[in-house]
Amino acid sequence: MLSANGQVLERLLKGEFICRTSDEDSWRLLKNPHYREQIESHLNVLNRTVGESGSGSDSEVFFCGYQTLGDAERKVVSAQFKEIVNSLIPLSQWLMLVQEAEGNDTPLTEGVPIRLNEIQTTIEETPALREELAKLSHFRLFGSQSAMVEGQIKQIFKRLVELGYLLRPNPEKQHYIATGKIDYLYEVIRFINETEALDLEAHAEAASAQGSLL
Repeated sequence: MLSANGQVLERLLKGEFICRTSDEDSWRLLKNPHYREQIESHLNVLNRTVGESGSGSDSEVFFCGYQTLGDAERKVVSAQFKEIVNSLIPLSQWLMLVQEAEGNDTPLTEGVPIRLNEIQTTIEETPALREELAKLSHFRLFGSQSAMVEGQIKQIFKRLVELGYLLRPNPEKQHYIATGKIDYLYEVIRFINETEALDLEAHAEAASAQGSLL
């Protein structure tokens, strides 16, 4: 059986994001300088390092990045960054749709609960939101084939759980919780906006060099 450190290492190397909402025990371990140093030393052997977003806050999220970039690493980072960029439009539109459906001026952040049934009801009663959902659900990222609001929204939420942006604590209920990967997404968007003159490969290298993204 893996130790606590081993479990954290395994999750990081799988590309998972660790936040207080998704795994509080692992999150607290990474917040502890002693254990963080141990995990960092193991990752360094593999040319990896612990990346973080929202440093110093309770919404901090940890992930695995490269320690140094060679040609092989640059190709991987570039591919990862392109994948994120290609997902930004559907993810951004989904975030806006949730805000509109909930009548909330505050962006969705880690730990915020979402009740799918309530959002579904609002969308079904609002033609403009139904149209937005229909367009959103057919993005490749979500891949819904349904013509009904229920089928479309459930497929979107299913994919967001698979991608790590949402948790579904009880599979018997349509209640979800946003994870720290949502906050990481906001940081990626801000980073791109600040460096919009760069091409994607340059974005990827700059982000990795910062040690805060990818």
